[in-house]
Amino acid sequence: MESVQSIKQRFELIGNDVKLNRAIEKAIQVAPTDISVLVTGESGVGKESIPKIIHSLSHRKHAKYIAVNCGAIPEGTIDSELFGHEKGAFTGATQTRSGYFEVADGGTIFLDEVGELPLTTQVRLLRVLENGEFLKVGSSQVQKTDVRIVAATNINMFEAIKKEKFREDLYYRLSTVEIHLPPLRDRREDIHLLFRKFASDFGQKYKMPTIRLEDDAVNLLLKYRWPGNIRQLRNIAEQISVLEENRSISAATLSSYLPDASSSNLPAVIEQSRKEGDFSNEREILYKVLFDMKGDLNDLKKLTLELLKDNDSNKVQRENEGLIRKIYGNQQQEEDIEHEETPAELLHLPEPVVEASAPTPSQQPPEDRYHFAEEIEEEETLSLQEKEIELIKKSLERNKGKRKAAAAELGISERTLYRKIKQYDL
Repeated sequence: MESVQSIKQRFELIGNDVKLNRAIEKAIQVAPTDISVLVTGESGVGKESIPKIIHSLSHRKHAKYIAVNCGAIPEGTIDSELFGHEKGAFTGATQTRSGYFEVADGGTIFLDEVGELPLTTQVRLLRVLENGEFLKVGSSQVQKTDVRIVAATNINMFEAIKKEKFREDLYYRLSTVEIHLPPLRDRREDIHLLFRKFASDFGQKYKMPTIRLEDDAVNLLLKYRWPGNIRQLRNIAEQISVLEENRSISAATLSSYLPDASSSNLPAVIEQSRKEGDFSNEREILYKVLFDMKGDLNDLKKLTLELLKDNDSNKVQRENEGLIRKIYGNQQQEEDIEHEETPAELLHLPEPVVEASAPTPSQQPPEDRYHFAEEIEEEETLSLQEKEIELIKKSLERNKGKRKAAAAELGISERTLYRKIKQYDL
């Protein structure tokens, strides 16, 4: 069995990080078997090196090795690319074509960005993993293949499974052994080594002196977060090698090539998952507005019904004071309220006329005339109200009680938020 150091030299892997060494060790150990391997890690960490190591140390090393970028193949043609198709299977299929699984029989297939596969293709891939069988597009004849599958992804597979974008059974088939490559920001000791290697390579490639970083530039290099990982580091080294005439690079020069380098030494907040109730897109804001409109509409229907049935504005005002304030308070209340307004002012109703006697039965509307308007969805209104209270509470918590910021997040005016806080006694 080859050593980790010899594998690094053979595949030009730079670094002494413990996690990197452990990933290479796992690749060496699993290579002689036919176990499926899933390589995980952020974009740009060098995941494509692991399947090459596995294939070169396996008994399949003399057979074909095919790397497939699943995210770069259109959804409509990916089945044909992987499994092949028969002549006339679809428009443009002028001849029979062999897919990657047929061509790589006896070898290894590397499925990069496997998390981007459509669900229909995932079903076909699961069958290949289970018994090595597949069908060409447009064919009814089952074919057999003997391939070793190594997959890679930079997405959170458990989140994809939860959102039903990836099959759970396929995940457990692919990840018999999982190898994780650490991001560059977790390999601080390797960053300068990698930069020097890239700088030397580009100096030879472009036939110019190799660039050298000054001490302050090295410190900046180590503090930067490198969201693009090794791929970004390599691109930066190439840019500086080509564009800078002075081969001694200062921190000021280096910072001009690093996005947001001024804040690179600050801790970055990475939101792993979106909290419930966060307004992260316009759709949720529209839902919030529609909920408010539906609640107000139900309130207006109830108030109108009371006015039509009793024909007594004074009585309606007394019995529905809270409802009137809920509907019309937004237009009248200010944060520096100096006096309380009466419901009559809010509704702009004329002063009620005191009747000498109760209205006669002939003045009352028929009992069932407005029966249809009584069917108010009280339960739905209550659920909308609870949802609104929950949204307001969460927004106030996130903004530490600052009403202006909370109102902006909720997409309503500060006066409206003030009214709702008083209404729900928050």
